[in-house]
Amino acid sequence: MALIKRRESLTAQVVKTLSDRIAEGTYKRGEKLPSEQELLEELGISRTVVREAFATLRANGLVTTRQGIGAFVLSDTAIRPFRIDETNLGLVEEIVSVLELRIAIETEAAALTAVRRTTGELDQITKAHEDMQSAVLGGSDSVQADLTFHRAIARATKNDHFLKIFNYLGEMLIPRTRLKTHLVDASSQQDYLTRVGLEHEQILFAIRNQDPESARAAMRLHLSNSRNRLLQTQATHSER
Repeated sequence: MALIKRRESLTAQVVKTLSDRIAEGTYKRGEKLPSEQELLEELGISRTVVREAFATLRANGLVTTRQGIGAFVLSDTAIRPFRIDETNLGLVEEIVSVLELRIAIETEAAALTAVRRTTGELDQITKAHEDMQSAVLGGSDSVQADLTFHRAIARATKNDHFLKIFNYLGEMLIPRTRLKTHLVDASSQQDYLTRVGLEHEQILFAIRNQDPESARAAMRLHLSNSRNRLLQTQATHSER
């Protein structure tokens, strides 16, 4: 096998290589994977990368590790767990696809949160919104506050699966972490983020009023707007 390419995350490449081998049956259920030394020699990578890859495979439910023995394919491994190939997320088309996934998941999360949220959880969502507004006004990066806002909504559903999938997807869910949205949107960063803040405000208003239908609609509008802005950008670039 050729040495691992250096274009993308080495850990991501090793995870994909080993996941593919497990899916194809090269490494069978219950079978021990090659040792760290064997993999670093075969793939031309460091021991740290191998260990990070094993940790990711373990988190993905594909392998288990035994102290002092090595890593083994789980005996009950069935189909490959759901994952998004991060290497494709630089493409507008792929970001749009992830936004469509967000629409399906987060609209219902917002509706559930409107019904189930506690006062404390509402305070957390409100603070995240205020932190994002402060970041925008101060001209600083508001991505983390944006993530915190959506994560707080997922947590307040009282359904751990919403939070788990949000945490898995992480920053893939925020378009501007993958490309300069304010540039492709043909407006200033300040204007773009101000619009996002207003959309968040409508979501927060519905959750505060414990109005699930309005929360669902506001979240759908927010995410659909993000998707439509990217689609419009794609169409504009295709015409050039």
